[in-house]
Amino acid sequence: METFSSRDLVLQAEKKILSRMATKSMVNMLIDDTSSEILDELYRVSKEYTKNKAESHKVIKNLIKVTVKIGVLYRNNRFSAEELQLAEEFKKKLHQGAMTAISFHQVEFTFEKGVLSVILRDCRNLLLRLVDRHLTPKSHDRIRHVFDHFASEDLLGELYNPTGPLKSHLQKICEGMNKLIDEGKL
Repeated sequence: METFSSRDLVLQAEKKILSRMATKSMVNMLIDDTSSEILDELYRVSKEYTKNKAESHKVIKNLIKVTVKIGVLYRNNRFSAEELQLAEEFKKKLHQGAMTAISFHQVEFTFEKGVLSVILRDCRNLLLRLVDRHLTPKSHDRIRHVFDHFASEDLLGELYNPTGPLKSHLQKICEGMNKLIDEGKL
């Protein structure tokens, strides 16, 4: 017997439509100003580090697409109890990463690029487990692309270089993360 679910079709369509609308103007409609500012700064960091506007745009666009798709899945109650536990683990690990990033920024000479890199890779792995049965291999590749890009020890070393050109971006990213933490959003 064929299994057909109009709800599944609607969910698929919603994910597809939203992933195609991952533009800056759409982001401003879907997320708060602070998150948007953090994404802008992450784009600038990536662009200055890679010297490649197209690659930087792709990384942020992939981040937005994945975030939107996971949000759609969550709002439509698609995660099992076990997957919701993974989501909680991911949130805790992301919070830990944000706190670590802020601490490294606030306390000079404490930065260890390997520490943040491991946390970001742990986040990537948790997220991949969470969406394993929900998203396509292409979306899995997007997750890997985003997390591997920002977990690069070379990029992190440049970002935390106290005399480097990315220092002002790091300041704004940390201010934004602090604000999201204070609001209970991160």
